[in-house]
Amino acid sequence: AMAQAALGSAGLHFDELNKLRVLEPEVAAQTTQLREECRAFVDKTAEFQKMVSSLIELVDQLAKAVESEKMKAIGARNLLKSIAKQREAQEQQLQALIAEKKMQLERYRIEYETLCKTEADQNEFIDQFIFQK
Repeated sequence: AMAQAALGSAGLHFDELNKLRVLEPEVAAQTTQLREECRAFVDKTAEFQKMVSSLIELVDQLAKAVESEKMKAIGARNLLKSIAKQREAQEQQLQALIAEKKMQLERYRIEYETLCKTEADQNEFIDQFIFQK
């Protein structure tokens, strides 16, 4: 015990296997425990880094998918707008055609009335001509 105290004051110690050590056994044990805790911490940090990387990758994929769907939606909206404009132009053409046909119908109606009056006048003239004989 006195030899141990003398060695201890010189900074030398015996471990559990009675090997001579520079560190106190308690300090050596704490150092080993700290080393293990550090190793576990580094492992957990690496695992966390992997999780973060995969999460970032997933978010990137989602962002690309969202961008793709957004472009599809914009394309569909533009297509609908152009279809609506085409329909509007067709409707205007058809309205113009209807107006033209109505005017034509009115001309034909007036022409028909005129022909009917002319026919009535001629029939009256023929009847008068026949009765005069």
